[in-house]
Amino acid sequence: MSRVLVVGAGATGGFFGAHLARAHRDVTFLVRPARAALLRREGLHLSTPQGDTVLAPRWVTAETVDGCYDIILLSVKADALPAALEDLAPAVGETSVIVPFLNGTDHIDVIEKRFPGHLLGGVVKVAAQLTADGTIKVSGPTATMEIGELTGRISARVRRTSDVLDVDGYEVSISDGIHTAMWHKWVFISTVTTICCLATGTIGEVAATPSGEEFATAVLAESAAIAEAAGHPLSAAGYEALRATVTQARSPFAPSLYRDMMDGRATEVESVLASLSSVADRLGVSAPLVALATLRLRLHNRRVASPAG
Repeated sequence: MSRVLVVGAGATGGFFGAHLARAHRDVTFLVRPARAALLRREGLHLSTPQGDTVLAPRWVTAETVDGCYDIILLSVKADALPAALEDLAPAVGETSVIVPFLNGTDHIDVIEKRFPGHLLGGVVKVAAQLTADGTIKVSGPTATMEIGELTGRISARVRRTSDVLDVDGYEVSISDGIHTAMWHKWVFISTVTTICCLATGTIGEVAATPSGEEFATAVLAESAAIAEAAGHPLSAAGYEALRATVTQARSPFAPSLYRDMMDGRATEVESVLASLSSVADRLGVSAPLVALATLRLRLHNRRVASPAG
């Protein structure tokens, strides 16, 4: 049986790892000592619209990684990536595959440089968040995982990886255009982050405000223009579906960067908005709203780091 290591037991890693464990896959979580203590004491709590589950998963810390793993799912925030790569290094064997679920695309070069030849692209979509007591609370009815070779080739190893990861609880697919899929998720995350953080409201609150729909549509137009200039355009249907999502007046949705901002935590602004703004500048695409949101979250991060400054 293939050994699976899930690096991080937060909302995303915890969700997919929990479903793998429930399906009796050989799965282990690589976690920090504080999360390990909570897992030891309370177990892994998964709360979904279908009901609640408490698991007693296997876990290790950086000091106790127990050999090589066949599949390594990397689900950490961008600022934790360097430390995570050091922690998981003992788990990487000759044929190990690493599937990262980070936002943006900056992490691809970082991981490939550290572990050349081991990387697959990955995109997951799940409406989940980690509550204060460590519960993974899922609000959406569905979740998806998309994986693929960055070259677009449908390889034997990506098929083997998909077979292991394909369990009940979410949908798995193999992509021959995973880089574009990653870009399209980046467009979504950047768009909703810019909308919510500049307007300081959820998608529904913004859309229900006079001129809110126009504002949201303008943000989407910027993000989509950057993706198109970079060679990853949204289809007409994809654009309209995303526009409907970001202008839905009753939507309670707010992205993790907005929740982090409102809760006084540091955000992933550099890998999500700052990187996208940099691509816009390099390609000559005008994106003032994305740039303004980048400025706002950078200032927020500076205040979080030096609250008395």
